[in-house]
Amino acid sequence: MRLFQSPNVYARAAALLALTGYASAQDEPFSCRFSHGDLQYDLTPLAGEHRVMRERNSPPTTMRDVVKFDLCEDLEIEEGVDARDQCPAGTRACMTTVNKKDDEDDRVVAVIPLATSSSSYEIQTLSSPRGIVLTFRGSTYPDTSDDSVEQTFNLRLLCATESQGLSFWDYDGTDMWAEWSAPSGCGLGADPGSDKPNDDVEDGDGDSQGHMGSGLGYFFLLLLLAFIAYFALGAYYNYSTYGATGMDLIPHRDFWREVPYMLGDVVSHLCSAIRPRQTSRGGYIAV
Repeated sequence: MRLFQSPNVYARAAALLALTGYASAQDEPFSCRFSHGDLQYDLTPLAGEHRVMRERNSPPTTMRDVVKFDLCEDLEIEEGVDARDQCPAGTRACMTTVNKKDDEDDRVVAVIPLATSSSSYEIQTLSSPRGIVLTFRGSTYPDTSDDSVEQTFNLRLLCATESQGLSFWDYDGTDMWAEWSAPSGCGLGADPGSDKPNDDVEDGDGDSQGHMGSGLGYFFLLLLLAFIAYFALGAYYNYSTYGATGMDLIPHRDFWREVPYMLGDVVSHLCSAIRPRQTSRGGYIAV
């Protein structure tokens, strides 16, 4: 369980402007493993309960908004806490507003279920910075009032090489926004250091090794094609010019006939150069 405090409060419009046109809405329960666009996402490394908070000064008191959420499982009911001071079972994201005043006990003034396990959700793609936005639509709050409004929990999950920067972004009474940078926001097959997905990316030095391997493969493929073209064109030339048939179709036949002997001479020379030289002096010592 971790506690983070947002360093800044941003405008929600910036998030909306960064969204691309591709979005998908789902009615079935959210799973931490899903596909979106051309990428596969695995959010299980982000599983578990996380908390973000913000404080609002309202002298002589301070209002503290604490949001706890779990992307993959329902939040656990806290033992020793009044049921009225926490969200009910089946909640995935819950915001609690606490009123703090010096020399007085803290008072819970609002408990808002932002998202439940049965909430519909929507996934949108961020273009810059690269990532996704998860939007969970919860129930209305307050549920017994004519002025109740639907609550949503929005998580901007940005592509990064390591998990950092979980922060409380904004809450306007309806939409709660949080931001998190993590490798899970890149999608499987995407390079955290690149702006475009790459299905061939590997960790560490695997990237450069993969490119090197593919380059050598293309080189040998071109060499093989050139070799085949050489024999095909040479055979056609010998046939059309000299009317050759059979083994006579091979271009530069005399050269290829000598190739095994030349290779044998090269191997013999290398072996004689590597083999340690033996002296013919026997056991005699020069005086």
